Amino acid sequence: MAERQLPSSIAVIIVNYGTADLSAEAVESVLSADHRDHPVEVHLLDNASPGHDAETLSRIHRDRGWGERVTLWPERENHGFGRGNNVVLHALAKRDTPPDYVFLLNPDAALENEAIAILADRLDAEPDVAAVGASVTQPSGNPVSASFRFPTARSEFVVAMNFGPVERLFDDVRVSLPPDQPDGPVDWVTGAAVMFRLSDVMAVGGFDPDFFLYFEEVELMHRLTRAGHRILHVPKARVRHVEGAATEIGGGRPRVARRPAYWYRSWRLYHLKTRGRRGAIGAGLAAFTGALLNVPVAVLRRNPMLAPKGYYADFPKMVLWPLLTGRDRS
Repeated sequence: MAERQLPSSIAVIIVNYGTADLSAEAVESVLSADHRDHPVEVHLLDNASPGHDAETLSRIHRDRGWGERVTLWPERENHGFGRGNNVVLHALAKRDTPPDYVFLLNPDAALENEAIAILADRLDAEPDVAAVGASVTQPSGNPVSASFRFPTARSEFVVAMNFGPVERLFDDVRVSLPPDQPDGPVDWVTGAAVMFRLSDVMAVGGFDPDFFLYFEEVELMHRLTRAGHRILHVPKARVRHVEGAATEIGGGRPRVARRPAYWYRSWRLYHLKTRGRRGAIGAGLAAFTGALLNVPVAVLRRNPMLAPKGYYADFPKMVLWPLLTGRDRS
């Protein structure tokens, strides 16, 4: 008689920074799901939030009776997204019996159905797949893009120029795939709700610690793809996401507010690590040229310029100059 295979196990990781109440609701959405017999544990890491988030989460943990189902990680340093996840990933991997999969859930997101079980079942069925991502809706119910192509020099130019005829001409390089993208392989999926095969992630070294915030999940999935694994978008798994609540930049089009320096550094590092210095310089020049061309386009069409505040000074200083001079790792 064949031995009965145990259901795959999942560790959920939520990294909090200044969104304690939202993080608590994200945890509750996980605890209230059935998960179809998959063993599920939750790890809630506070990234040295300002204020009293660590104490707030500790009180909520006690008052709501989360017990052993939820492990709190009160960090004294803000590691950023990737390094914050790495704290838990490396600890899980060192166990005698690590979980099969890890599900990363944004603190400003919540499950809308049995998303964890749906994604785990898909990984069970397709062993060459390293990551699976859910579909995402806003609180209003509007779906948003949750699957993407890897950025290229052409896509950076098209996005920065923001001119309809050019976008239609180069539609095949558009980074954001439509919200109704069908089930199947894609280049990468949103880090707001993604499940990884833990062994595959650790085999490529986890998140690159050079990134503080932004592009780290894209770079990780690029490495997984190069290692021969597939990435799948699984729209049947559904998650609600308050875009931008846990970061300084929302989804979709850039906002008017000035971008933080670490956004530019992460942009530069992503292209440098995935395409080399020559490819990164090409992508940088393409993006900046597109942004310059957006100025007359916006004026003629009486639209606001796409670039955020300070872009025309910040991008050359923090992206192009370091790449051109070879000071691109700092």
